[in-house]
Order: sequence, then C-alpha cells, then structure tokens
Amino acid sequence: LLFKSWALWVCVVLNPHCKLEEKSCWLRQLRKWGEMDVCPLEDGNYGNELPNITNALTQSSSHNQDSLARPRRTVFTRAIEGCDLHWQDSHLQRIISSDFYVSPSYQREGESLLFNSQGQPLWLEHVPTACARVDALRSHGYPREALRLTVAIINTLRLQQQRQLEIYKHQKKELLQRGATTITNLEGWVGHPLNPIGCLFLTLTEACRLEEENCLEISDTGDSKPPVYQHVPVATGSQDSGESYLSLALEVALMGMGQQRVMPEGLYAQDKVCRNEEQIIARLQDLELDPVLVQTLRKQCILLLEGGPFSGLGEVIHRESVPMHTFAKYLFSALLPHDADLAYKLALRAMRLPVLETTAPSGDVSHPHHLVSVVPSRYPRWFTLGHLESQQCELASTMLTAAKGDMLRLRTVLEAIQKNIHSSSLIFKLAQDAFKIATPADSNSDTTLLNVALELGLQVMRMTLSTLNWRRREMVRWLVTCATEVGVRALVSILQSWYSLFTPTEATSIVAATVMSHNTILRLSLDYPQREELASCARTLALQCAMKDPQNCALSALTLCEKDHIAFETAYQIVIDAASTGMTYTQLFTIARYMEHRGYPLRAFKLASLAMTHLNLAYNQDTHPAINDVLWACALSHSLGKNELAAIIPLVVKSVHCATVLSDILRRCTMTAPGLAGIPGRRNSGKLMSTDKAPLRQLLDATISAYINTTHSRLTHISPRHYGEFIEFLSKARETFLLAQDGHIQFAQFIDNLKQIYKGKKKLMLLVRERFG
Repeated sequence: LLFKSWALWVCVVLNPHCKLEEKSCWLRQLRKWGEMDVCPLEDGNYGNELPNITNALTQSSSHNQDSLARPRRTVFTRAIEGCDLHWQDSHLQRIISSDFYVSPSYQREGESLLFNSQGQPLWLEHVPTACARVDALRSHGYPREALRLTVAIINTLRLQQQRQLEIYKHQKKELLQRGATTITNLEGWVGHPLNPIGCLFLTLTEACRLEEENCLEISDTGDSKPPVYQHVPVATGSQDSGESYLSLALEVALMGMGQQRVMPEGLYAQDKVCRNEEQIIARLQDLELDPVLVQTLRKQCILLLEGGPFSGLGEVIHRESVPMHTFAKYLFSALLPHDADLAYKLALRAMRLPVLETTAPSGDVSHPHHLVSVVPSRYPRWFTLGHLESQQCELASTMLTAAKGDMLRLRTVLEAIQKNIHSSSLIFKLAQDAFKIATPADSNSDTTLLNVALELGLQVMRMTLSTLNWRRREMVRWLVTCATEVGVRALVSILQSWYSLFTPTEATSIVAATVMSHNTILRLSLDYPQREELASCARTLALQCAMKDPQNCALSALTLCEKDHIAFETAYQIVIDAASTGMTYTQLFTIARYMEHRGYPLRAFKLASLAMTHLNLAYNQDTHPAINDVLWACALSHSLGKNELAAIIPLVVKSVHCATVLSDILRRCTMTAPGLAGIPGRRNSGKLMSTDKAPLRQLLDATISAYINTTHSRLTHISPRHYGEFIEFLSKARETFLLAQDGHIQFAQFIDNLKQIYKGKKKLMLLVRERFG
C-alpha cells in the first residue's frame, strides 16, 4: 500500500490544473504528516538516503557524497518535493499538446537539448520525476497527453543510451583491463518509489489494448484472462517511423530492467526491487511476441550486451550491482525460439553474482575468469541474497533444460554454473534437476545431460567435503545413484578418486557398499570382468580407508574384502596394528563378534583380548554397556579351551572391578568344562575346572576382593532405605566366598570385621546378625 501511496500523493500534487491555494494546502498537510514520529520512512530503514526528486537526469560518478546524507525522508517527502514542480514550461506544454510538435528542419544539424536528430522532442528531466508527470496526466484524465510525454521520455532515454555506448567505446579497453567499474545511477528505476518503468509501460500498453468482451471474462479458476494487445502506430510529426506504442512499451521495459544499478540499503528496499522486477516481467509475459516485437527484443538485447558499465548485462559490472538473473531468465525464454545464440550469450553473461566473488589482484589479467569463492563470509548487507541465489539457480536450470542433447551448449552452461554459483545446496538442486530431466520415465536416458548432472554432483562433493552440510549423506547416496545411471566407468572413477570426494567412513559404508550391492550389479547388467574390476576398486578403497581411519572403517573394510583372501588378511592386519593405539574397546569388540560370526573364533579371541586391555569397569558400574561384550569374550575363550580361558582371565581381573560381573563370569566358567562348545574335533577331557586351581583361582580371589572393596565403598554413604538391598548384596557375596575351600571361614571373618568397623550403624548391623549370625 505504501508503495502505491507514494506515487498517488505525487499524482495529487502534480495535477496539471491544481490551483496554488490547493497546492499550498496539500503542502502544509503533507509536511504535518511527514513530521510525525510514527510516519514511515521512504526506504523502510535508517540507512543512506536517496536523491531528491528534482535531481537532474545526468548523474556522474563525481557526485558529492553529501548527496547521500540528506535529511530524514518519509513516504510523503517525494510528494512534498513534487509541490515545487509546475507545468508552465513552454517546451513541455508543446510536447503534451500536439502529436506534430517537431523541430524545424534547418535546426537539426547541431546539438540540441530539446530535440533529437530526427526532430522529435526530448524531455530532459530526472527520469522518475518525468514519469511521475506521465502518471499524473493519466490519473487526471489526460491519456493522449500522457502518451505524448511518454514518447518524448523514451526518445530521451534512447539518446542517452546512444551517448553511453559512445562513452563506453572510449573507455572499454581500460575498463576490461581493470575489471571493475563504478555505477553512475544513484537510484535504480526498478523498485523506485514512483515506479517509473511500470508507469511508462502501462501508459503505452493501455493505448494498444483491445477491449473485447472476452478479455473481461473470468475463467473457471477465478483468474482473469490475459489482456490482448494490438499494434497502434506512434502518432508523430516526423517521418513515419513504423513504430508502435506496443514496441515502445517493450523497449522501455527492457531498458529499465537492464539498467545497471546499485543494490539499495535495507531489507525493505531490496525486497521492493525484487517484487517490482517480478511485476514488470509478469506484464511482459502477457505480450505475444510477433516479428515486430521480436525485432525490438533482439535490438535491445544487443544494446544491453554492448552497454558496458551502463548496463547490468555489460561486460564489466560493479561488485554491488543488482543481479540480472530474473530478467535474463525471461529474456532467454523469449529469445530462444528466435535467436538461440543471442539467448545463451545473454543468459550466460547474466549468471554473474560478483558480490560473492573476489577477483584476481589488480594488474593480473592473465586469468580474468579465475574467481575465488568467499562463501563462508556471506555479504551481510544483501538481505535478499538467498532469493537472488535461488533466481540464479533457476536461470541455470532453464538453460540446462533447453540445452538437453547439445553437448557444446551444456558444457558452456556447466562452466558458468561452476564459476558463478557458490551455494553447494543450489548446485545439488541443479544436479538433481539435470538428472531428472535426463532420465524420463517413458524414454531413454540423455547421456549428455546425465554427465552434466554427475559433474555437478562431483563438485558438490568437493565443496562439502570439509564443511558441514546437513544433507551431506543424501548427497553422497544421490551421487552413487547418478554414477550408476551413467555407467560402470563413472563408478570406477569415483571409487579411484574417493579421497577428494568422500570421507573414509562415507567411502566404505555408503559408496563402496552401494556399488558392491546386488541391486547395483543387476542394474548395470555387468559381465564377470566388469564385476571383478569394480570389486577390485572397492577393495582397494576399503584398505586405503582402513589405513586412514581404522576406528570407523575397519569393519566395513573387512566386510568388503571377505571374498578376497589377501585383501581380507591385509584388512585384519590393519585392525591388529591399530588396536593398541587408535581403536576403542567398543570398536574392537564389534569386529571380534564379526570375526566369530564369519567363522574365525581364534581371531575373534585375539581381538576380544585386545579390547579387554582398553576397558576399565569400576566397582559400581554394574549396568555398563560393555558388560555383555565382556561376558561374550569370556564365553568365547571358555569355548576354545583351557589355554584361551587362562589367557583371558588375567585381562578380566585387571580390567573389571565390578563384583557382580566377576561373580557372573566365575559362575558361568564353573558350569561347564572349557572347550566343550569349542572347535569341532578338538580333544578335551570334559572335566570341570576347580576354583582352587589356575586359572579360576585368580578370578575367584579377584571376585572376593571386589566384594570386600565394594562393601566398604557402599557402607561409607549408605542410607536406611538401602539396607535391604545391601543385605541381598552380602548374600551374593557369600555365594562367591563359599566357592573357595575355606570360604565359610573367610566370610565369617569378613562379617565380624564389618560388625567391628561399622558398629555405629546399629540397625544395619542388627540386620546383618539376623541374616548371617
């Protein structure tokens, strides 16, 4: 509403027949509203101010910086400034009064501020202000006058464009060498509060609109049908130009949208630029491009490409220039059926987003296109950067879709994407889009576009390898799917160059595992040599990853190398070498269990023994997650035989200090003889082991000692509510004591000691006497 109200108030005060008393009254009221604290600011924030409405059209780069430091500007400031404007200028009066106002033929030789070389009148006024006059004429019922002034303004813009091209021709060599430029427009016409381009476009197209009945009908979906336009010749006093108001509307829209302009300050102003641009493009899309309009389109696009620093599509643009992605997407789609080369040239030029780039040092022009991404420090002043990047992505996607099947164009578009898009998520989206277009459900895959999708996916892998991205796992899985679709050579390539694309964990657990899966083999219909080549690459990758990151990759490496004896042995040796320093007991127990499952109990025993050396179970950790692994390791050694059990028990005694865990191990070891569940055919006497002899004696002593130590630890801070639980604990202790030959004597002495040491805990000691005497 505010966006429309600014122009509305300017229209009110620019009424051609507004009396001085009325204007004075409006001026007082507008100033009163503007001075209120709650009055909204023009740019939506307290940043740099915009130039005055009456500034001259020609604004040079030597503008004093003080012009940006103006007083507080509100939504009524432009209307207040508009009160100073009048309609008494004789040249202006002649422009709006007659279609046949031209300069005399004898005056057309030299320079003139009032007419161009064809004798057509010019109106040299600040463009938004001149357009505000047009809006005022339209709003107050003077459509013919508004049309005449519009044509004069467009002739002025054309002359300005010609002169700018001449200036650029003289500066071109220097600007290209320097690779940088300044922006001469302190405020852009797109997103401007007075909407100058929209105003001119609307004025011209209204003169060409066919008012048919069906144009006003509402469709079933509730949307009005698009307007229908016809070519209406421009009324002019000079020779017949063959132009129509419709072609002028297209031309002025393209000139305004293509203007190089600096990104304004503040979220509100930046958002307004985006919305205004989308509004103008929506109106342009209503135009049916006939040969006349296509000619206008081609001509203006060529001028924009050659426009240098005055055009947002020129060869050199300012770092903070408003990007042309949305505009270029429209131009590309409009031009493509008529001039594909120009369409691609223009869209590729528009792919730039220099605010996210740093160029080579000044003077170094040997590699002008080598730009370094500075993505980690996103430009903070550009509040709409996310939207702009998404528009850049949309432009790239449009070109990829159009270039399907054309390898040369696809390669050019791919290079532009790799050079200009700095968001890994957006490149991933483009890769997915390309893959989807390349693999339609109802026809064969397009190899050229598939390869582009793969290259983009590889770039995403490299970009996100050392940075956090929450979609990384999805990206890795997608890349393998894409490479599978491309073929076996692509899979071999990513397996061989895994270190530049994936972490060791990703390479083994996702990439190699997926490549070696049954589904992949079936999908590719591989013959035996191809399967062997893939398997060999996967095994090599697995061993490299296991060497680099044994903690996370050893198990995956063993799994991938199962079918090759030498590779499997190598992977196993990597685990053994890393066990002493680089691996935790959890990882070693996991691999040990895998070895037992694969039928290697002795190797499993060795790994379990190594795991035990890393473990430390305190007296009170009776719910530790490693307890099941410890019980499994002891059961494994017990099943292998007396020697293995004798080897594991010292490790258990050293690592486990929890009495209940030790007593559980002891109980299990005394229930069956060692080796009974071991390797088939192994000789064994079948006699149960005595707890008074090695190796169980050591375990029994350690268990009794653990019960004694734990008892004293628990009694230090015991509360009455835990008395019952403590008595049950002593009952379990007695069962263990009784496994020793003199166990009943030891336990009795132990109880007597408790009564003496903790006689102050009378209630607890009474319970002890009742249970144990």
